[in-house]
Amino acid sequence: MNETTTDTEEMVDPAALAVRLAEELPADIVEELNEQIPQVGAAILQNLPLDTAIAVLDTPALRDAGEIIEAIPRDRVVPMLTGMSADRVADVFHELDEPVRSDLLARLDTETKASVRQLLKYPEESVGSLMTTEFVSVPATWSVAQTLQHVRMVERSRETVYAIYVLDPRSKVLLRALPLRRLITADPNASVLAAGPTRRPVTISPDASRDDATRLISKYDLLAVPVVDGTGQLVGIVTVDDVIDAIVERQTEEVQRFGGMEAIDEPYMDTGFAQMIRKRAGWLCALFVSEMLTTSAMQGFQGELERAIVLTLFIPLIMSSGGNSGSQATSLLIRALAVREVQLVDWWRVALRELPTGIVLGSILGVIGIARITLWQTFELYDYGPYWPLVAATVGATLIGIVTFGSIVGSMLPFVLRAAGFDPAAASAPFVATLVDVTGLVIYFGVAALILRGTLL
Repeated sequence: MNETTTDTEEMVDPAALAVRLAEELPADIVEELNEQIPQVGAAILQNLPLDTAIAVLDTPALRDAGEIIEAIPRDRVVPMLTGMSADRVADVFHELDEPVRSDLLARLDTETKASVRQLLKYPEESVGSLMTTEFVSVPATWSVAQTLQHVRMVERSRETVYAIYVLDPRSKVLLRALPLRRLITADPNASVLAAGPTRRPVTISPDASRDDATRLISKYDLLAVPVVDGTGQLVGIVTVDDVIDAIVERQTEEVQRFGGMEAIDEPYMDTGFAQMIRKRAGWLCALFVSEMLTTSAMQGFQGELERAIVLTLFIPLIMSSGGNSGSQATSLLIRALAVREVQLVDWWRVALRELPTGIVLGSILGVIGIARITLWQTFELYDYGPYWPLVAATVGATLIGIVTFGSIVGSMLPFVLRAAGFDPAAASAPFVATLVDVTGLVIYFGVAALILRGTLL
C-alpha cells in the first residue's frame, strides 16, 4: 500500500494540479479529487486558495473526506473546517476515528464547536443529523430595513438564505418564516413580522426521520423547512439540496438491498474485492440455504415426478411466475410505504386489493400456458401424452394459485417487516422469489394430485 501511495504521489504534482483546478467549479474539482488517493487530495487542497478548499470540502460528493482531512496538518485544516457549514463538518467527523475527532473538535472556535457537537448527538437517519445550524433569524421587534442590513452582514457566514426566521424576542420561539423575496419587496419601515405571511410556518422536529423532511418539502414546495425543538425554539433548517443528497444516498442503498445484498458505502469501482465479497456473500448464502427447501420439497414429491415426468417440464415456468408476481407486489408496497401512500393499518385493504389482482393476473398467465401446451401438442412440436388436456389444466390452475399467492405474500411482507421495526426494503426480490418458490412447488403438485389422480398419478 505504501509503495502504491508513493508511486501515485510521484506521478501527480499536487501543486501544478492545484493551479489548474483553482479556476474550476468546486463540483469539478471534487471529481478530480475523487480520482486521487486521499494523500494526494490533501496535498491538492493545501495548494488551493482557502475559499476554494472550503467549498470543495463542503461538497457532499467528495469521497474519503475524513481521510483527506486527517492527511492535512492540523494548523492548515482547522481554518478549512471553521469555514465549512456545520452540518458538513458533522458529516465529516462521523468518518473520523478517535483521537483525531476529539483533537480537531477541540481546535475549533467556540461557535463552530457548539454547532458540531449539537449535530453529532442526533441519530444518523434523523432530521437533526441532516439540518444546518447556519440560518438567518431576527427578533420580531426589528424593522424590514434592520433585517436587510443584518442579512448583508451575515450572508457570507450562512449556508443559504432562502428565508428569514422571525423569533419571539424573549422566548426565541419561531413565529414566522419570511421568504427573502417578500423581505426585499416590503416597506423598509414596516415591521418584519408584518412583512411575511400570517400563517404559522411549516416545521419539523429534529428527531423526525429524513423521509418526513422529504415529504414536507415536497408537499409544501419548500426550499428549506425550519427545525424546532419541543419548546418551539428554532434549532436549525433542512434545505432542499441536503434532502436531495439524502434521497440519492437512500435510494442507492434500497436498490442494492432490493437486489439481495448489503448496501455498499462507496462507488462500485472503488469498492475493494474483499468488501464486495462480504457485502454479497451473506445474502447469497442465506438465499442459497433457503433454496435448499425447494430441493426438499421436490424430494417430497419424488414419487409423483417418477410417475408423471412431464410435470418437471413446467417447474421453472411455475416458480418464476410466482416469484415475479411477488416481486412486483413487494416493489409497489415498499414504495407506497416509503411515501406514506399506505399505512400499517391499511394491510387488510391491500390484501383485499391484491387478492383479485393476483387471480386475474394468474388467469392471464394460465390462459397463455394452456394455449402454449395446446399449440405444441396440436402442431406436434412436443407430445405431452394422452392426458395432455389434464396437464394443461394443471398448469393453468397452478398459475392462478401461485400468482395469487405470490401477490399476497409479496404485498404483506413489507408490512410485516415494518411492524417488526425493520426496513421494508429488506424484502428483496430474491428473498420473495425464494419464499414463493418453495410454496409454489407445494401448490403445483397439490393441484396435480387433484386433477391427474387416476390418470398420470
